[in-house]
Amino acid sequence: MKVTIHGHHLDLGDALKTHIEEKLNTINDKYFNRAVHVTVTMSKDSKSHFKAHVAMTMGKDIHVQASADDYEAYTTFDQAAEKIAKQLRRYKRKIREHGEARENAEAIKALDYTLGYSVTDDQLSELSDEEIEDQDEAIVVAEMTTNIQTMTVSDAAMRLNLSGNNALMFRNASDDSLNMVYRRGDGNIGWVDPKENAATTTKVA
Repeated sequence: MKVTIHGHHLDLGDALKTHIEEKLNTINDKYFNRAVHVTVTMSKDSKSHFKAHVAMTMGKDIHVQASADDYEAYTTFDQAAEKIAKQLRRYKRKIREHGEARENAEAIKALDYTLGYSVTDDQLSELSDEEIEDQDEAIVVAEMTTNIQTMTVSDAAMRLNLSGNNALMFRNASDDSLNMVYRRGDGNIGWVDPKENAATTTKVA
């Protein structure tokens, strides 16, 4: 498992780096030993407030993310690492049963665009109403290639929870149609199945 550690506005000492690596290796050994890469980002603001973000890639395409903040560097990282461990513990059986099958499933390529606006919200306050209307069209600010994986709805809900993202498009293993799961404001997960022309809401897995 490769561990990459970044420090923003923070000089990470060898002791903290060793602590981070040992903690992550312990978690990886406990849960399948399938993590291939972990990125840890530690930062510190002007008030000596620490933040930690941990992003783990398991197998081919299972992504797990967690963040924490506190006033002590070790405690901050430990809290984020524990969140990772809890998520893996929650889906331990499911990942073991379905992980390899999903990794070997066929994926389709797609373009992933990031849209933005030519002016920021702060700049809008300096524009007239007419000028604002001219800036209401979103533009492409980034483009990348992504894989749309084949999986069950249950697996998609699991991956959405593990990743911490707000939406996930996937190819439904039952009929090869494109579906989407997304995070709702009420804490549930929405499931969009276009062929049924309806959105089905399921409780968070």
